[in-house]
Amino acid sequence: ARAIRERIGYSDDIRDDAYLNNEYKDLSYSTEEYFENILQNLEYAQKKRLRKLRVKVNKDEWVTGAAVVNAFYSSSKNQIVFPAGILQPPFFSKGQAKSLNYGGIGMVIGHEITHGFDDNGRNYDKDGDLKDWWTPDSTQKFLDLSKCIVNQYGNFSWDLANGLHLNGNNTLGENIADNGGIRQAYQAYKNYVKEHGEEPSLPGIGLSHDQLFFLNFAQVWCGTHRPEQAVNSIKVNVHSPGKFRVLGSLQNFAEFAKAFKCNKNSYMVPDNICRVW
Repeated sequence: ARAIRERIGYSDDIRDDAYLNNEYKDLSYSTEEYFENILQNLEYAQKKRLRKLRVKVNKDEWVTGAAVVNAFYSSSKNQIVFPAGILQPPFFSKGQAKSLNYGGIGMVIGHEITHGFDDNGRNYDKDGDLKDWWTPDSTQKFLDLSKCIVNQYGNFSWDLANGLHLNGNNTLGENIADNGGIRQAYQAYKNYVKEHGEEPSLPGIGLSHDQLFFLNFAQVWCGTHRPEQAVNSIKVNVHSPGKFRVLGSLQNFAEFAKAFKCNKNSYMVPDNICRVW
């Protein structure tokens, strides 16, 4: 974890004219030929990938551009990336309550860090090399704890997708990252409060900052789906639908039930909870 490289905002390369001219020298677009432009893009991206085939991994290279509302972990680079695109409300704002920032971008940061220790990332060492660095006991314990997450998410059914059940195996890595991320972010927020004191309440909202932390976490996963897309998502997406990214993680985290005073019979207080990290 200490060896993880951080990439925040944007690469310095995007301010280097010589670099940019060289990078895009083979691209020439036409305002009249949309389809041909798309083909050109695909060819450019594929050639760029193929050029890396026999070349040592450049661990300083950014895995994404700046104008992207997403975040990434690269196991082969042991690198976390937070482009400028995601460093915006509701994920992050200099002017909003810290509880919102920690529940938004804080959780995303924790999520990406945890990817280094999910079912895929754990196979790569601190240098990003594919190497088994775990003891057999640790591996077995990890597999046992992971089964709990697989079963939990596999039991969720999505009404928008004709009641189809989620695929707990396909989504395991992302679910591990979500669960680890929310715990890390909450602990980080508590550390902030310990050091700086409680934040003043937000006027007119009637929610504590612990509640606001979880509220913004849920807020960033709001979205809509057409039924056809929902079915496709369950079949191919490695992420659980946003609804279950929220429900699953918070069912496993007792601090949520505590913040909202859920009773013991609540849906959000299951008999068994899963925890890998």
